[in-house]
This record gives sequence, C-alpha cells and structure tokens, in this order.
Amino acid sequence: MLGQKPKTNIAIFCETRAEWMIAAQACFMYNFQLVTLYATLGGPAIVHALNETEVTNIITSKELLQTKLKDIVSLVPRLRHIITVDGKPPTWSEFPKGIIVHTMAAVEALGAKASMENQPHSKPLPSDIAVIMYTSGSTGLPKGVMISHSNIIAGITGMAERIPELGEEDVYIGYLPLAHVLELSAELVCLSHGCRIGYSSPQTLADQSSKIKKGSKGDTSMLKPTLMAAVPEIMDRIYKNVMNKVSEMSSFQRNLFILAYNYKMEQISKGRNTPLCDSFVFRKVRSLLGGNIRLLLCGGAPLSATTQRFMNICFCCPVGQGYGLTESAGAGTISEVWDYNTGRVGAPLVCCEIKLKNWEEGGYFNTDKPHPRGEILIGGQSVTMGYYKNEAKTKADFFEDENGQRWLCTGDIGEFEPDGCLKIIDRKKDLVKLQAGEYVSLGKVEAALKNLPLVDNICAYANSYHSYVIGFVVPNQKELTELARKKGLKGTWEELCNSCEMENEVLKVLSEAAISASLEKFEIPVKIRLSPEPWTPETGLVTDAFKLKRKELKTHYQADIERMYGRK
Repeated sequence: MLGQKPKTNIAIFCETRAEWMIAAQACFMYNFQLVTLYATLGGPAIVHALNETEVTNIITSKELLQTKLKDIVSLVPRLRHIITVDGKPPTWSEFPKGIIVHTMAAVEALGAKASMENQPHSKPLPSDIAVIMYTSGSTGLPKGVMISHSNIIAGITGMAERIPELGEEDVYIGYLPLAHVLELSAELVCLSHGCRIGYSSPQTLADQSSKIKKGSKGDTSMLKPTLMAAVPEIMDRIYKNVMNKVSEMSSFQRNLFILAYNYKMEQISKGRNTPLCDSFVFRKVRSLLGGNIRLLLCGGAPLSATTQRFMNICFCCPVGQGYGLTESAGAGTISEVWDYNTGRVGAPLVCCEIKLKNWEEGGYFNTDKPHPRGEILIGGQSVTMGYYKNEAKTKADFFEDENGQRWLCTGDIGEFEPDGCLKIIDRKKDLVKLQAGEYVSLGKVEAALKNLPLVDNICAYANSYHSYVIGFVVPNQKELTELARKKGLKGTWEELCNSCEMENEVLKVLSEAAISASLEKFEIPVKIRLSPEPWTPETGLVTDAFKLKRKELKTHYQADIERMYGRK
C-alpha cells in the first residue's frame, strides 16, 4: 500500500489507545518490524531511534504530531508517510517536501481495496523480529531491543500461567505506555485469552485524577476492571491519597479503619479471609478502582512492603509482583496469587530459568548462607535477540550456553529464598563504596524513605571520596507546608524549599524513619537538598517508568553536591 515491505521497520509513536494495538496487530500479521517509542521521549532520542531504524513510515497521533514530530521531521530525511490514528491534523504546509500525512481511516480503506485483489501476505517466522523496542535507558541514548515473535509468545505464555481463571469474563484497564514491555505483554496476555481491554490514561484513571472534572466519574468507575497492571509510582500515590483521607476522618471512623486494618493484616498472615471487614470498611477504598479488581500486577520497580500490604488489605485482592526486563520480553518471575509475602517477586515463569552468578566485587556469592545471592541471569525462550545495530552491547549482556540456550545478564542482584522465590536485593549500578570502605545501596536507602508522607520522590547520592550519603528530595507540598507552619517558618514554596531550617527539619524526619527501617548509620543521609520542582519524564530526570536517572540527577544537582560535600 504505502510501499511497506515485510521485514522492514515501521515506527509507532503514540499514546496508549485502541488504535495503537490495532496498528501493532496489523504489523505483526504482515511481518512489518514495529519500532516502538515512548510518547514522552525527548526530540534528540526520537531522531536517534527513527534514523537508526531507517523508517519511512510512522504511526502517530494528531497531538504528538503537533507537539513533538513537527519540530524534528526535517532531521529524519528518510521519512515519507505519517499516519495519524485520530483524523486529519489541521495544516499540511509546514511539512518538508516528500512527506505525506494520511489518516488511519484512509489507510484502512486502501487496505480493504487491496485485500479485494487477494494478494497473499507473507506470514512471519517465529524467529523474525516482531518489535524493536526502544528503552529509555537510565544512561545515554535509548537502545533498541529486538524482540522476535517467539520471544513474545514465550513471554506471554509464562505470564498468563500465573493469572488464575483468565478469560472472557475479565476486563483489563490499559493506561501505562504501550511502548513499555510491561503494558504490551499484559495486553497481549489479555487479547490471547479473550479478555476485554478498556483504554484509559494516568490523568483520567480515577474519580480524583487530574483531568476528571469534580463530581464526574473516572475511567475505573465506569469500566469496573477486574485486572490492572501498575507501576509502584502509581500504587504509592494511591496509598498516600487514601492515608490522607483517613487522617481527615472523625476519630471514630479513623479508629475503626485502623482496627479493621490491623485485624485483617493478622488474618491474612494466617491465610484467612475477612468478608465483614471487606464489605463494611474497605468497600469504599475498593471503589476507587471500580470495585471489581481481582488481581493487581505490579512491575517496573520494587514495590515497598507497606504499599503492597496496604493494597492487599484495602483493595481486598492479591498484588502480584513481577520481575522482567525489555531484554527478556518482560518475562522473568511473577509471584503466585496466594503468596502474601512482601518484598519478593515470585518464582521463575515456565518460559525461563534463572540462576545467580557470583559478583565478587560487591561481595555476593551463590554459596552465601542462609540464602544464595548473586547477579540474576535469565535464560530461555523469552530472552531477546539483543540490541539493534549494537553488537558490542549485545555481546556484553547476552550469551549462549553449551546447549544453545540464550542467557541475559541483568545487572540486578538477587537472592533465592528456600521455596524458590526470588528477592531483588540490589543493583550493580546502585552500589557505591564510601571512603571508609562500606558499601551503600542507594536503592535500599531510597526504598526506606520513599513512603514517608513528606516525600514525593527521593534520590540518594554518594561517592567514594566521601564518608557519608546525601540526598535530593522532592517534598510533598501539603505536608511540607504543614511542617513549616508547625515550626513557625514562613515563605513561598520556593523559599521554603531553599531554606536551611526546612532542610534540617526534613532531615530529622528522614533520620527517624531511617533508624526505624534499621538502616546502618553510614546509610542515613547526612545532608539533603529540597527540590521545589517535581521530577517527571519531561524534565529528563526520571525515565518513562519513573525510575531515577542517576547520571542526569547528578549533573542537575552538581552545585548542590559540591555544597553538601563542603567544597564551597
């Protein structure tokens, strides 16, 4: 139709919506290699990915065409056709010569005409590339991971096996970026089992969401989904919202809630149900997500034990934690539905095996007692073909064993519990050796402090020339303002964040929390910087899955680092 040949690349750069999935399915069927890009990527990253994959056709939305693509099309010389999924964009004149903009409807009409002539299309082989998925790495330019058709099938087979009674009765709500392996594989699991999918967005998810008019219903209230995938960032937000509401209740209601919460916590640990608490106390919280959720799947980053417990109790459903990477087609481990333990990511899926490799430098060995520890290696059918046009990086991260099985070195440090479940305990890149020789896991410090009501986000920092940890904190506006009022400090939001007194007050709260989370003395941040601006993918300080970009944060706060380490 538009000159797209089998086994050539076609790009999709679009928000999560039904048309994204429809276009993807068409590409899978006709054996076009789908290049996926996050809708939040910055200009240079988009240009890099489109030029590296040499695409001539791109599928996008009117909004992204106006806001992002318009400014960079001149830097992508091979581009010929732009297909918009939602009708015609207003003006054509601004595009360079040789680029034609089509609507999806027009392309579908062309396709209907062509299929009348009944040309056979070439079916993909299992080993053909299905997706080249660009990951917004926490460092440098994004890398394209080549995922074959058989990788995807293996991955979704493994995942589906952990969701009991998955079928046509289920309704899934999709709102995470489809360009992320977690969302894409979750939706493919649903489609392959006949579940319905309702499309939403983080801004319209719940009644309280930012783009829902007061008094109107959010998407979960209307759709009443039974399944939902979430990243910890979103779960932490729900947890804080509910806890704020609890603190505003009358003391009778509040005490009832806390009583029911503790009672249910105890019952869960004994494997019992609490139908009365569920229907009288937690029904209201449950209705925040529509009231029908039977399973929450969480991936993308570690979920804190507090938040997971809270979800189990208040939403009256299991929270399946999973672990996987784009490089393993999203597959790795998912916990069993009946497993209410926190802090674990479950046992390996049927599509892969996992082993731990010694990492001497960090002091992790698979002979460690009581539990073996080491770098997590994933092997099996879901391990992808490597990085697009990047032989060196592929060789560094992937290898084949003597039986011809592919393995991926994840860079994450895990430990196996006696029942075969995996716990992620560290990341090679997050370990810093302090001047006195102690190792600090920055991720562990952040996890211990992230759930404080006062903290919206936190990044711990340390380097080997100094003997203590420092931190950058995005404070919660409501909580910080309240703390300032209590301490008699006045000023604008900026002034409060920049005041030394405020830094010290927040530091006190952090230190108390760190001690009660039993952090070592050398792991507790000694100085902090309060950031008045939140970190979003747009600011370039976090990835699209809201993981910290340490290198960018370090550059951004360089002056503060020097100040906190007393160079000035």
